Amino acid sequence: MTETPDWRQSPRKRAAAVAIATLGYPVVRALTSTWKWKVSGAEHVDAITQAGHHPILALWHGRILAATPYFANRGIVAMASENFDGEWIARLLGKFGYGAARGSTSRGGPAALRQLVRDVKAHGVAFTLDGPRGPAEVAQPGALWLAKATGQPLLPFHSDAAAAWTLNSWDRTQIPQPFTIVAMAIRPPIYVPREADADALEAYRCELEASLKAAQSECQMLLE
Repeated sequence: MTETPDWRQSPRKRAAAVAIATLGYPVVRALTSTWKWKVSGAEHVDAITQAGHHPILALWHGRILAATPYFANRGIVAMASENFDGEWIARLLGKFGYGAARGSTSRGGPAALRQLVRDVKAHGVAFTLDGPRGPAEVAQPGALWLAKATGQPLLPFHSDAAAAWTLNSWDRTQIPQPFTIVAMAIRPPIYVPREADADALEAYRCELEASLKAAQSECQMLLE
């Protein structure tokens, strides 16, 4: 059953969210500081910034952890669900220098998207394309709508680790192990024109998925 924002009425739940983020941050920070990086496509981030644009970072839900330290402290805003899990995740991301737009495709999504439209004009935003419920690695339309509404580019990327734990969750969340090599493949930006109709948006959605598949293959090559 989906949890509603009524959890906010519970002082115990609110305190738990603060505690999870506060105690979790040094653990996550210590883990991520041990990773060694192999990155391709970093020039795409630089090119977008130099052109005066702000990227809409597009990734799969199962690869959030590796992305968190790589894009930390850049003022990027991420969408986080309004439920209890979204609360502690938003607080944890805040400790890495991220902002949060609260909502999801099932609850509060339109308001969160409106906030992201405002935020992307000032700094980048991050979008888990298949979140928050999946199906895994199937792009939902939210990021495409945002790109169309703002004129800002989608920036697909993927990460993979040489040694990792994989959770038995719908998104197969990957947790890179300590001292492993993490590959990050950043693909060329995708611009969605404001005049794009439903058919065009579907074509861009397929292009976005194909770009992420290419990024997955690129990560494997980086790890060879």
